[in-house]
Amino acid sequence: MIERKFVAEKMKELEVEEYIAREIGKDKYSYLQIKRTPLGEKITIYTSKPGFIVGKKGETIKKMTYVLKNKFKMENPQVEVAEFDNPDLDAKSVADYVAGSLERFGANRFKSIGYRCLQRIMDSGAMGAEIVISGRGVPSSRAKSWRFYAGYLKKSGDIAVSHVLKAITSANLKSGSVGIKVSIMPKDLQLPDRIIFTTAAEKTEEKKEEAPKEEKAEEAKAEEAVETLKEEAKKEKKSKPKKKEGEKKHKAEKKEKPKKEEEKAEEKKE
Repeated sequence: MIERKFVAEKMKELEVEEYIAREIGKDKYSYLQIKRTPLGEKITIYTSKPGFIVGKKGETIKKMTYVLKNKFKMENPQVEVAEFDNPDLDAKSVADYVAGSLERFGANRFKSIGYRCLQRIMDSGAMGAEIVISGRGVPSSRAKSWRFYAGYLKKSGDIAVSHVLKAITSANLKSGSVGIKVSIMPKDLQLPDRIIFTTAAEKTEEKKEEAPKEEKAEEAKAEEAVETLKEEAKKEKKSKPKKKEGEKKHKAEKKEKPKKEEEKAEEKKE
């Protein structure tokens, strides 16, 4: 029963995504997220052009919320639009652009389209990228798939599965359907197998840079020690007068004792 519930929820999310893609167009947004909150379902649409999705005075958003509430039986759907900075580093945006260009200009210009998109991705700062265009519509006497690649791209391991951005789409041409697959390795990705080599000269420079820091630290420690000694000396000076006063009182008491004894002896004689 629980498995059926999860499957039904995922099917519902897929239907919602297909409806939003039909409503605003596949090439106008990158992806969407559906989150369940105590107030209702929150649907966030990520795009590089939020003005196309929002519409005039928010008409598109209002229409989508009405359909989601009545047709898909959502209690309180909240549709939000989020913008990301660089669409050239988003795999789905690039794949949709390639598909739209092929449908507009035809498959004869697929090489120029592929190389242009690849150059834009690398100029945006990606570590590596790959664009694969394959299908019956590709004009070639032998191979029916072309691969455009540049930079460094992971093909296996956790990095390739979890961190490499991937997208697959298709373009329907007169000669047949063409599939587009885009893979992008982001620029801020930290690779676990990255090794940095340093020369002996660089190490000596680093040591020279570290030496003044160590000297400064030692000087600071010496200054702190001197200050502590000064404070201790001040405390001792403050405590010494008290000791002297106590000694004076003790001496005065010693002098007074024989005088008292002499007075007592004289009184006895009298």
